[in-house]
Amino acid sequence: MEEIRTQDLDEMLKGVKVEELTSFTKDIAQYIERGDKAFYYYVKDVLDSKNIQLKEMYARADVSESYGSKIISMVKHTKDRDLIIRFCLGGHFNLDETNRALKLYGYSPLYSKNKRDVIIIVAINNRCYQISDVNSMLIDAGFDALIKNN
Repeated sequence: MEEIRTQDLDEMLKGVKVEELTSFTKDIAQYIERGDKAFYYYVKDVLDSKNIQLKEMYARADVSESYGSKIISMVKHTKDRDLIIRFCLGGHFNLDETNRALKLYGYSPLYSKNKRDVIIIVAINNRCYQISDVNSMLIDAGFDALIKNN
């Protein structure tokens, strides 16, 4: 899906009259969030652009398909930000895609002033998507892994 910058949409909205709202939102529907399913549609769009199937992403994220589908479709909500990061790694999301997914799910994006997030950012920027490799980097730096051993 083609992206449009939020600033560009903001500029376009300045010229929209109330009576034009319905047709305008239809014209830009592909660029705006789709209610509760915004996260699902976004993840699906990114995966489709990379020719990655949801089940591949779940496997790479070390999550069962049944549980993963409940989280992705927002049937069940997770309080684990790391799970969303694991999905993004499993889907080979770049940094912008990862941050947008985190925001759509309701979490803060990866933050370059947070030491743990820095490790994840560097991994993503270097296309290091193997969760075991990212976990090793986190553990070596004294942080919790993305997948905690219970």
